[in-house]
Amino acid sequence: MGVARADPGAEGSGSTAGGPVLDRDEADRALARLGAEREAVETSLLALQDHAGRRLLEGAALTGTTAGRWRTTEADITRLWAYFDAYSAAVTEAREVRSRRRWPGREELAALTELLRGASVTVPGTPGGGPEAAVLAERLSLAELVDRMNTLYAESLAVVVAADAVWSALPARIDLLAAEQRRTKSLAGSVGVLPGEHPAGDDLERIGRVLTVLREQVVSDPLSFWVASDGGATPGAGRPDTRRYDREARALEEVRREIEAVLQVRQDAEARLARLRDVLSRADRTLAEARTARGEVLAKIAASEVPAVNGPPSALKEQVAAAADHRRHGRWHRLSPLLEALERRADDELERARASLTAVTAPLAVRAELRGRLDAYQAKVSRLGLAEDPVLAERYDAARRVLWSAPCDLRVAEEAVLRFQRAAAEALAPGGSDDGRGGA
Repeated sequence: MGVARADPGAEGSGSTAGGPVLDRDEADRALARLGAEREAVETSLLALQDHAGRRLLEGAALTGTTAGRWRTTEADITRLWAYFDAYSAAVTEAREVRSRRRWPGREELAALTELLRGASVTVPGTPGGGPEAAVLAERLSLAELVDRMNTLYAESLAVVVAADAVWSALPARIDLLAAEQRRTKSLAGSVGVLPGEHPAGDDLERIGRVLTVLREQVVSDPLSFWVASDGGATPGAGRPDTRRYDREARALEEVRREIEAVLQVRQDAEARLARLRDVLSRADRTLAEARTARGEVLAKIAASEVPAVNGPPSALKEQVAAAADHRRHGRWHRLSPLLEALERRADDELERARASLTAVTAPLAVRAELRGRLDAYQAKVSRLGLAEDPVLAERYDAARRVLWSAPCDLRVAEEAVLRFQRAAAEALAPGGSDDGRGGA
């Protein structure tokens, strides 16, 4: 309500037993302020009476914290109206005293002073559990009565505003989330994500139950979902407690993303299975090439370690067949994680096959590199007119015989190529001669 108390004045033309007596001007100003104050109080009380939150509280089946506080608040609102009636009666009586004479005498001014400043208003006693409960009535000054009404009004308005804020914020949001939960549940059922068969189906069931209970609690006990602001001067300052709602909203979002992933699997399952089979086929062909190459290496390269070539794992092919079966029967929730695992394993299998082929053909690559090096040096020697050099010719022929023989001893071949390289380097050096080129 927050109305300012009327100050009937501190000085007067005389005095009464309770203090100085107001003069005529002071009494008139006090009565004017009291009239404005009465209108402000009445406006506030009518606004409280018409408040949507109060009407909802009055008609709701309340429980818990809200039920107890609303019983107290209803009694407080009834007392507020009783206080207002007493306040209005006191103001009316003071106006009647003032209207008796245009120029009031000392007797009228003393009566006005007592009405405006003294404990002149009788109100019902305040209920309580102690000895004061036996007091049926008490007398208050108008200023004290305004203080009493301000306190009761602020406490009552805080309850009404808090309940209305919770009801305005949470039930509609819970309903929207529940509708989203139902849509997600229907979508989940279309891809086989069902309670008891998939964790996401169980989560959807739990979220639905929690939202149903949460809405019932919010509707029947809104004040248990209200967080008051510390030290707030405004009645009902605070905010709705949305932590439980937010937790379920996050859980539903996680489930929704999981369902969308399953739906995506349904849309591109055939393409992913085709790619999976293609990767595994390439791995098989690479392993077959590695096995063929191993036989060639063993026939053409002597004294070389050639690793064995393992075949594709049979379990992987069985799982691919299981994935295809899941797709045929629409078991998308099972296909989704299986496809992801198979794609990783298929890529690993292709890399393993490529690594095996590289390891097996390494000796052939070494032989090819030695042949290329030998031919490059021979071409350089020929370009400079040294092809007929007997030492160079002899070492070139020796290296070539080793490199083009089968099986080829790579260690001997490498030594022969190095001997030819050294001889070529000496011949090509400025002032080079045959001396020193006949060594091993």
